[in-house]
Amino acid sequence: MLAIVMFTAFFALLFLQVRYMRTSLAIRTQQFDELVNRSLYNVMRDLEMDQTREYLEEDMIESENRYSRYNQPQSSQEIIREQTAISHPDENRSGIELNPSERSIMPETEREQALLSPNQGASTISKTQYDMQQSLSKRYLHERSLLYEVIFKILSRSSDEPIEERIDFNKLEQYIRHELSYNGLNVPFSFQVVNYNNQVVYASPGFSTKQRDAIYTQILFPNDPPAKLNQLKVYFPTKRDYVYSEMTFFIPSLIFTFILLITFIFTVVSLFRQKRLSEMKNDFINNMTHELKTPVSTISLASQMLKDESILKSPEVFKHVTGVIYDETKRLSFQVEKVLQMSLFDKQKTTLKMKEIDANDLVVTVANTHALKVERLEGTLDIDLQAENSTIRVDEMHFTNVLFNILDNALKYRKKDVPPELMIRTRNEGNKLIISIEDNGIGMRKEDAKKVFERFYRVPTGNRHDVKGFGLGLAYVKKIVTDMNGTIRAESELGKGTKFIISLPVITEN
Repeated sequence: MLAIVMFTAFFALLFLQVRYMRTSLAIRTQQFDELVNRSLYNVMRDLEMDQTREYLEEDMIESENRYSRYNQPQSSQEIIREQTAISHPDENRSGIELNPSERSIMPETEREQALLSPNQGASTISKTQYDMQQSLSKRYLHERSLLYEVIFKILSRSSDEPIEERIDFNKLEQYIRHELSYNGLNVPFSFQVVNYNNQVVYASPGFSTKQRDAIYTQILFPNDPPAKLNQLKVYFPTKRDYVYSEMTFFIPSLIFTFILLITFIFTVVSLFRQKRLSEMKNDFINNMTHELKTPVSTISLASQMLKDESILKSPEVFKHVTGVIYDETKRLSFQVEKVLQMSLFDKQKTTLKMKEIDANDLVVTVANTHALKVERLEGTLDIDLQAENSTIRVDEMHFTNVLFNILDNALKYRKKDVPPELMIRTRNEGNKLIISIEDNGIGMRKEDAKKVFERFYRVPTGNRHDVKGFGLGLAYVKKIVTDMNGTIRAESELGKGTKFIISLPVITEN
């Protein structure tokens, strides 16, 4: 339950972080898009203003030339005729139709002229003022008519000119940079101008079409006819850097999240390992109780037999009973020492008395000791000493215990009603001495063969309880071999036997 709760909390936290990051990136991208589109729209407006200003300047020069011809005094009939021509759109020389509000100006002007007209017998000064006002009114009407003519010219003539003649590309680049800077986007860019035939008219250095999401398009002169619309495309190579620039805090956040994940996994693994170790220790206590109780019970029974005076009359029985007490006491002492040794291994490295010995001689000695046990079970114990260089540096007592433990297990886990067959071999592999001990016992699965060297681990045997132990023997074996700079592994197949292979460095003669 604790693991489930921790997993749920962690993945919920990770989900919220990822979701918040995606939302922040989406907002940052949308903000960038809006600023760019606003800037490009303003650039388009600037270009339209420039074009309008250019046409106005051209026509202003022309209007000045025209007005010079009308600067001379005219008769009142000519002025009225000219005003009438200007005030009626159908008779206007430009052909532009004026709206009603513009038409309403003309009667007011005529009324003003009527009010300004001099009475009979007016003075010469009043007549001069009247002429000046007439001239100003005439010029105003003329310039307004000229303005409408310029607008018509822009609408009718500008779209026919090529886009490269309507735009100064250097000025266009300045406009883009200015508008982006004004909107807070100080980022590099490149652009290209595409005409209405989809042909690239101009492209600045660095323009690329690989990142489609980094290209923004703006229609130039949108009032042109639809078939003659030109496009401005702006490319931002560092758009992703800009979008991710304020997301740098997510990197340490993710790092700490993964550190938390590793710590969490380690904690869960430790919890399961401790749980498994607790179960193994419970099995160990049960087995230890049996292993210690058996020799104690045997010694107690033998002691009661010694109280019988009749045993003293039979030296053979007396010798047998005392031998049983000695053997069981020795066995009990050995079991207690194994427990003490394993508790000592947790605290410090074993103190070994290393010396040079001949492994072949040690193997022969151990084999002779076990020969009687094997013969009692009608089995065989063979040795094959192939190692020519068999001098190793080990603790003789502990290494002897290593071989004894392996041989004892071979007899302990033998098949019922099948004579045990044991084989001990020695051979050289490079600068290593290999000692293999093979039996024809019940064997074990490959999964169990990898775990037999763990403390308190015992191979599951179902409901069988005929073989008791602490699960410490092979852990002791591995500890001793490792402390002697060697290695040990087990090869086994269920129902066919087990093979233990020990590798130790040999001492070469100089």
